[in-house]
Amino acid sequence: MSRLVVRCESLTDTVRLASCVAGVVRPGDCVVLTGDLGAGKTTFVKAAVAAMRIPDAVTSPTFTLVHHYGTGANTVVHADLYRLERTGELADLGLDEARDDGAVAFVEWGDRVGDELGDVLVLTFALDDSGSDTARRVTVSYRGERWQRRWTGISSAFLGEFADAVAQ
Repeated sequence: MSRLVVRCESLTDTVRLASCVAGVVRPGDCVVLTGDLGAGKTTFVKAAVAAMRIPDAVTSPTFTLVHHYGTGANTVVHADLYRLERTGELADLGLDEARDDGAVAFVEWGDRVGDELGDVLVLTFALDDSGSDTARRVTVSYRGERWQRRWTGISSAFLGEFADAVAQ
């Protein structure tokens, strides 16, 4: 089992999923969020930051590319790579340095830079085919040893929270 598919019927379910992720991330981790425009990536990050008890107001970094939330040991870096023109620009964003300092990185459109982000937890958001405006299907997978070592515990946490989650 190397991925899970979770159905989020509502915003409440998305908040629950974000809380699960917030509960398993560690300093230096990177979570990549992929999916179409409007699929719920920024909403997810807002909920994850709140679950990490960071009181900052989260906004989309679409035009600024990177936002920082929290302080000290409880820091989140939120990046949006949609407007990145070339992967060489990635280094200019300072994500590696922030992660080295213990920040957790949530990176929207991180799939645009291939493997450049290293070991990542990947959440792929898709509008659910039920016709509902709020339902989403989120595929959770990972890349790299950092997450592979933790996958059994992480997948158990998700399966425990979402009874209809499907392991694949």
